Amino acid sequence: MRLAGRQWRTRVSAVRLGRDSYRVIRPEHPVVHASLYEGRYGPRLAVDKAATVDLAFAWWPAARSPRSLVYLPVRSGAPTCGEDYGGEGRKLDLVLLHHSLRFPVSRWKQVRARLAPSAAHTVTLPPNAFPVFSREEHRTDNHREFKDHLRWAVAADTLFLVGSRLAYEREADRVRGLAEDGPAQVVGHPETYCCTEITLGQWKMSAAHQRNPSAELHVDRCHEHWPAPQR
Repeated sequence: MRLAGRQWRTRVSAVRLGRDSYRVIRPEHPVVHASLYEGRYGPRLAVDKAATVDLAFAWWPAARSPRSLVYLPVRSGAPTCGEDYGGEGRKLDLVLLHHSLRFPVSRWKQVRARLAPSAAHTVTLPPNAFPVFSREEHRTDNHREFKDHLRWAVAADTLFLVGSRLAYEREADRVRGLAEDGPAQVVGHPETYCCTEITLGQWKMSAAHQRNPSAELHVDRCHEHWPAPQR
């Protein structure tokens, strides 16, 4: 399955709080089989085939729409999704946003309560939506002067990922691979364990990073909702 050229049907809401207005993008249809947990060793997301596509589509506007919050409401997802992989702790929703928006996460509860009504909108992924970085380019992540890391925060039962376009793009191929390559792995080898790790923060922390320590968003695939291999 290739994502380029595919469409993602969304709802777009404009929410005003005082003098500020926020644009919120969310899927038109519920994300049924997905669970995001706040675990002991960091957040853990479990997704089925359809939810991997929602995640990949959400990743692209998060990188390229600096005035938008991209919202995946997964707290109400199927409770069985992810329990095989140690799902524990508080269930969370997921919001992706560009750092230039400077959105105070403490406002999210108010924004979420004001989402209706919303306008229908379709996102179409262009070719090469998810750039691939070489191993040498990824090594610059550990350089002290490198600043384009995804940051994270938790508020109002929601995990927020915050970063620049480059920060999202450096992790994008991991998300793309789960959505595009995962189904082929399952067809031939249904027992295959498929997952990916999204790096959050800077591994070599300085005192400046203590308020947002390094972590990983571990993303698992829910096996039981993927198509059975053909016989």
